[in-house]
Amino acid sequence: MKNFNIKAVLFLNYFVFAILLNSVGTVILQMQQNFGISKSSASVLEGFKDLPIAICSFILASFLPKIGIKNSMLIALFLVSCMCFVMPFANDFWFFKLLFTIVGISFALIKISVFTSIGLVTNTDKEHSSFMGYLEGFFMIGVLMGNVLFSLFIDDHNPKSTHWLNVYWVLGGLSVLSFLFLFFSKLNENEAKSEKTDLLGDLKNSISLFSYKKVLFFLLCAFLFVLVEQSFQTWTPTFYKEILKVPTSMSIQAGAVLAGAFALGRFLSGFFSKRFSWIYVVSFCVVGFAISILLVLPLTHNTLINTNTTWFNAPLVVYLFPLMGGLLAPIYPSINSVILASIPKYLHSAMAGLIVVFSAIGGTIGSIITGFVFQEFSGQQAFYLSLIPLSLLIVSAVIMNKLKINPKK
Repeated sequence: MKNFNIKAVLFLNYFVFAILLNSVGTVILQMQQNFGISKSSASVLEGFKDLPIAICSFILASFLPKIGIKNSMLIALFLVSCMCFVMPFANDFWFFKLLFTIVGISFALIKISVFTSIGLVTNTDKEHSSFMGYLEGFFMIGVLMGNVLFSLFIDDHNPKSTHWLNVYWVLGGLSVLSFLFLFFSKLNENEAKSEKTDLLGDLKNSISLFSYKKVLFFLLCAFLFVLVEQSFQTWTPTFYKEILKVPTSMSIQAGAVLAGAFALGRFLSGFFSKRFSWIYVVSFCVVGFAISILLVLPLTHNTLINTNTTWFNAPLVVYLFPLMGGLLAPIYPSINSVILASIPKYLHSAMAGLIVVFSAIGGTIGSIITGFVFQEFSGQQAFYLSLIPLSLLIVSAVIMNKLKINPKK
């Protein structure tokens, strides 16, 4: 298979960062138990992760190809490897702020590099869309495995135990392994470089993207989607612990089930994107997810779960809630692939940077709003709020589908 080695490396890099990025929900839950941090205070970890992603993406996107796509990924893996080996010794909240800051900076480098690389290792729009779907699906496999991995280190009988920090030895080892695989792989980066070699030309390329209405509506779609997605991913463990009253390890495993549903949905998006127009896929998923919220959330009220509850004897709602992620999952890779396939390859780095920026801002705002509403009102009301951005998302997607891009030469 052509480009098999570098494609495998892209999957591995995404896998590693899927675990690190989406551990924030588990860490938020553990911060409440280990250090007595409130929900609203713990929710700022999402900002420490997402704001560095946004800032670094904005700064680096336009001229990252000159740093080198491969070099950028190597730098990112080196930084997170070092931080992971520090975390087993963490004994205060600020360690976790620093961790997610480093993870955010590194992910900005990784995601822009990966999104830019997809155009280099695929040949057609449909192949691009399919690979994007499979890649995002594998990302969710990483989220699933990360939740399972963290749950194995949780001590349900001692909420104050910090034994779970030893999971970072494993994550550090995975990061080093990914670094080595990438170091010995080859990637032809020529097509990702613009004919203009000066920084001013690169910045003009990035700014020029805002002149296209389709890009503007896409960025709105990306913002709204991640606002909803991160709200669910980040607060599902806490929702299970405090609303459904299941054990801590099971709460974290619920995040794994949610990630599994996301993975399945994104793998299926890779399949369906070859057979149906993206707008049909996105519309079906948004409407289906909204309906599932209205049907499933009422079931979470007054649920009786005892301390001996396991996955083998839990009420139906315990399974239904995370499975909703399967409907939400195909949206992100679908809209990302459409916009990237619409522009020249030398603009993919700049476009990927904008994707990461608006996604990061959406994730931060979504998590903070959900954390505040969760604390002041209830977990159910926090998730009902997602119906508002979902409505705006489908309207924006329909408008985006009607717009065309005719790149300026």
